[in-house]
Amino acid sequence: MLTSEEQKTLESWVRSASTQQRFVFRARIVLAAAAGRSTSDIAAELGVYPSTVSKWRTRFAANRIEGLQDALRPGRPARYDASTEWRILAKLDEQPPAGYATWSGTLVAEALGDVSVHQVWRVLRRHGIHLQRRRSWCISTDPQFSRKAADIVGLYVDPPENAVVICVDEKLGIQTPERAQGWLKLPNGRAVTGFSHEYKRNGTTTLLAALEVATGRVEAGHYRRRRRREFLDVMNELVTGYGPETELHVILDNLSTHKPQHDCWLARHPNVHFHFTPTHASWLNQIEIWFSILSQQALRAESFRSAQQLRLAINHFIAAYNQKASPFEWTKRQVYPTKLKQSYSDLRN
Repeated sequence: MLTSEEQKTLESWVRSASTQQRFVFRARIVLAAAAGRSTSDIAAELGVYPSTVSKWRTRFAANRIEGLQDALRPGRPARYDASTEWRILAKLDEQPPAGYATWSGTLVAEALGDVSVHQVWRVLRRHGIHLQRRRSWCISTDPQFSRKAADIVGLYVDPPENAVVICVDEKLGIQTPERAQGWLKLPNGRAVTGFSHEYKRNGTTTLLAALEVATGRVEAGHYRRRRRREFLDVMNELVTGYGPETELHVILDNLSTHKPQHDCWLARHPNVHFHFTPTHASWLNQIEIWFSILSQQALRAESFRSAQQLRLAINHFIAAYNQKASPFEWTKRQVYPTKLKQSYSDLRN
């Protein structure tokens, strides 16, 4: 016997086009049984075994509407538990087998014996552990790091009034690779663009570049050598371009050609002030960012037959870059190397 609420629910299952077919089938069995039909008649009409009809009649009689839901299926028993995860992490704290420098998923699985390599990688992915990744960092040992860094950052954030802040540096030994080919023709007639691993070197060039922090514009010169003479040549061009009365603040690294024992040139140019980055802190110089842009957008995928062609390509890139140049939004993410040395045993805790 069905209540009015149960009758309405089961009929709505049968009528609805969005009801899953297994629930429609079960509702039809119950409705037919409530109408007084026998199990064999219902089975013949629906084309199923009588035992199937009897199963759903019995489950409905015991648990009503809830009895028509799918029974819980626990599935296959779990092969690994939490202790397996700790064993994998603990193994990473031990030395790898003889002859190996680092652990791999296969080596960990072999050392444990009863854990598959797939389970090892599942655990490592869950904890974000990359066995082949090696982090590196460079810590400045300059005892005056704080003062020098604050001086340079202050020039970026709040430059002196009516003054120009410029970042200057050299990019040494830029290679002039001539690629063996720029495309590969396949047997089906299609062409794949790219480069062969073979190339010919046609010399090098040294680029001295100056970046104006306020505008992002770049001025550069090409030289064969890197000496004090070439550096002063660039500085003389900057002073001439901005005018001898303009106050220039120049950010430089600690290269010997930038720091002579006698500053005769600075004595003749009192409006020029040099600011040196701390040792092992080249990231404080924004020209390094532009050098990376130059390599990625103009040099990495090109082929040059001569150093002259290379210098011409750099000049064309600088001209195109300066047309839409803008200042960098310069930031530096703080990293604590002591945290990078965290062991896998710390992860377990």
